[in-house]
Amino acid sequence: MKPLIPTREAALARLHAFVPHAGRSYAQGRNTDRGRGAQTDVSMLSPYLRRRLITEREVVDAVLAAHGPEGADRFITEVFWRSYFKGWLERRPCVWTHYTTTRNALVSEWGDTPRLIEAETGQTGIAIVDDWARELIETGYLHNHARMWFASIWIFTLRLPWQLGADFFLRHLLDGDPASNTLSWRWVAGLHTRGKHYLATRTNIERFTRNRPPVEPGQLDETAEALEERFDYGPALPVRVPIAPDPHRKSALLLTIEDCHPDSLALPESVATGILALDGRSPRETAQAVRDFDAAALADAAQTRSHPAPAITSAEALADWALDAGASQIVTPYTPRGPVHDWLTEVQPYLTGRGLILAERQREWDAQIWPRSTAGFFKIKKAIPSILDSLSQ
Repeated sequence: MKPLIPTREAALARLHAFVPHAGRSYAQGRNTDRGRGAQTDVSMLSPYLRRRLITEREVVDAVLAAHGPEGADRFITEVFWRSYFKGWLERRPCVWTHYTTTRNALVSEWGDTPRLIEAETGQTGIAIVDDWARELIETGYLHNHARMWFASIWIFTLRLPWQLGADFFLRHLLDGDPASNTLSWRWVAGLHTRGKHYLATRTNIERFTRNRPPVEPGQLDETAEALEERFDYGPALPVRVPIAPDPHRKSALLLTIEDCHPDSLALPESVATGILALDGRSPRETAQAVRDFDAAALADAAQTRSHPAPAITSAEALADWALDAGASQIVTPYTPRGPVHDWLTEVQPYLTGRGLILAERQREWDAQIWPRSTAGFFKIKKAIPSILDSLSQ
């Protein structure tokens, strides 16, 4: 796999190269994990979409133009899955809070437990699982089907806490997204759709990896029951309504890894641009490659602005920067549930005390999809044509 360049230009080039293959070729080959550096059937756009160096709307429009609704259906559905997961978590914020609280406790409890270290460093004795662990650490990528198998084996064969597996992924995946990652692990465990779990089987892995390397008979638990939890996250809440930017106030633009294409949003003119240079993914260390990708993506997003963009690492630095620029509001693209949102929520009272308003602009794409993320994905899938019609008006 060629190294992914964390710029919008590189994202657009990759989209252009993939579009001809986004129809039948993608639909037929998307489930096959061809191995490290040999993926030919998937787009590899997810690290760019995760940071919105390129937007879902741009990707979907390009694929539709090339293949039409029927030919593009499978790929577009996958793009909508990402947005559905973000909307589902946005409407159930306690699920994210419960995950982080439980994960933090498990990190302290498990520490350097040999079983955990073996799973994370590729020493379980299940050859292909160990290959996947090393591929993730060394490249920041795993094929989507491999992620499902790995998560299933982690949970049901290795009997490790799913929260620690989700943390392992989030710290190492270049496209690690709080919503997609957390909810995908919950789905595999049988918690997202209660009682419906995903069991990795030897025959399925052999079929879609070309038996590379083989799974030995009896290595996998193929009869495990779905996990259960006592936590009740309740009904879906309304989508959070942020404070909208006031066009009459001087604005300082804050860029975060949640949206690195501010030029495509209707944001007020800013007197300063800053970069939120915080990670916060985990109490454990995030992979250097992920942190480097974040930093380069943010730098690329800031280069279109007419003023330099300092890296901001504290609430005090954020307030001082905005006030020194003469701004009375800090504007940022909407921050969905995850570490960035958690940090901004925590510092908001301090900003208010310094006389600053924190305002956000939500994308129409999210505004169309998230209110429909009330239960399973089927409701979103059924509404895709009408959502696309509304977005095109």
